[in-house]
Parts: sequence; C-alpha cells; structure tokens
Amino acid sequence: MRKTEPVPKPATSPNPPVMPGNATPFDIHLHGGRVAFNGDDIFHDLDLTLPASSITCLLGPSGVGKSTLLRYLAGLVDGEAGGDIACSDGRPLLGRVAYMAQQDLLLPWRSVRENVVLGAVLRNERPDLARADALIAKVGLSDAAHLRPAELSGGMKQRAALARTLMEDRPVVLMDEPFSALDPLNRMRLQDLAARVLRGKAVLLVTHDPLEALRIGDRVHVLRGTPAVLSDAILPAGSIPRDVTDPEILRHQAELLRQLGATAEELNRAEGTA
Repeated sequence: MRKTEPVPKPATSPNPPVMPGNATPFDIHLHGGRVAFNGDDIFHDLDLTLPASSITCLLGPSGVGKSTLLRYLAGLVDGEAGGDIACSDGRPLLGRVAYMAQQDLLLPWRSVRENVVLGAVLRNERPDLARADALIAKVGLSDAAHLRPAELSGGMKQRAALARTLMEDRPVVLMDEPFSALDPLNRMRLQDLAARVLRGKAVLLVTHDPLEALRIGDRVHVLRGTPAVLSDAILPAGSIPRDVTDPEILRHQAELLRQLGATAEELNRAEGTA
C-alpha cells in the first residue's frame, strides 16, 4: 500500500521560548523510533544520532518517510508514534527546535519582514527587528521586505521561510528541502549562508540532491525501504562548503546514487566525472 504523509502543521506550535540558541551544544539520540499511519509502519526501531554542532543530511526516495521523520522529531507527527528521544544535556528536546517545512507556510496577509518575526509575535515577545532585517538582507530580500507572499516568486518565498527559520535561533534545526525552489546560483549562496549561520547547532536537513548533502553535510544518511531503515553515515572529508568537483566527493555521490537505486546509466555518468 502506498504511504502518504500528512500536510505539516506550522512549526511554531510546540516551541515555547525555553532556551537561547547560543546555549551549550548537545547531541540528540533517537532510539526505537516508530511512526505508523492506518496501521502501516513508515519506520520502526529506527535509531539516529544528531551530533552537536553538526549538519546531518538525509536522502531517500520520495514517500519513504523523510519528512515524517523530521515532523516526528519536531513533535508534529499526526500518526501513531513511539520511541525515545534523549538529549545529551538531560533536557527535553521539545521547545528547542526550529522546523522549516517543504511548504513555505508564509502567512499571506503579512509582509516578508512580518513573516520573519512571526515566531516572536506568536510568543508575545518583542521582535528583534534589526536582526530580522540583517537576515532578510543575507537571503537577498531587502528590496522585497515590504512585499506579501503573493508578490514573491517561489524562490523568494523559500528564502523568506529560511530567514524565518534562522530568526528562531534554536539549538536544533530541522529543514525539509530548504533550497529546492532556488536557481543553482542562489541555491549555492543559500547553502553557504545556512552553513555559516547554523554553525554550532544540531541540524537535520532533508534533500534529494546528493551533491548538496556532500557539499554542506558533516554526515549523510540514506533512508530507504518499507518500513524505512537508515544507512550507515557517509562522512565527507574537508571543510564546508566542499568543492563538488573533488574526486572523493564524486565517489561519494556515486555511492549515494547506488543506495538510492540509480540506473546503470546514471551511475556511469556520475562515476565518469570522478
């Protein structure tokens, strides 16, 4: 039976202001994770560690459960759920997560700037407008800060959603294909920005692009199968952002494509550039 994933809820609901983003980094350990919909397991007995101050990237075929795993960690999953999530500092994970969904989830009646500070407004906090404007500038939207979502392109909406996620400054960041709607040049620029701004946080980033994962990820997993299981992590060498033309990176790309079930022709193309 084909498994479908429900539309995500807004990311702000489970995140009361309990901890600043610059607190001591900590690891997150998922043990025996399980999510099922209508009695069908998306995954079960799933173990995953998100190291402190590290970007973990997650690849996998469409519909395998990548987005479900992110929502599970964020406390937003709608299905049957089980397992244990523990943080190395002994505190609960709930309330310390910023979550960026595949959909931009921008409120259509609010400007870019108003959407970026939405989390603080919902928590009845005074927004740090100077920081919001700095992040809006970094994602290249200063000239569009006053515009509403209907006036933005798909890529601009995604950049606004990224700025809103970064604005939360949480110690744990879950991102679901955050650069998918961007053109190649802006995609690389935003990858670089995210890697800089997210330094010191525990990050889980879902992508369909092996080279993106290898460019900015400290470790890369593939989620596959029914129920889904995680591959052992690939640990690319070198500092982030990496050169995607490096022969070692291209060899890792070929391995990831194998795990994803690439065709022989696709593998030959990937390996032919190594």
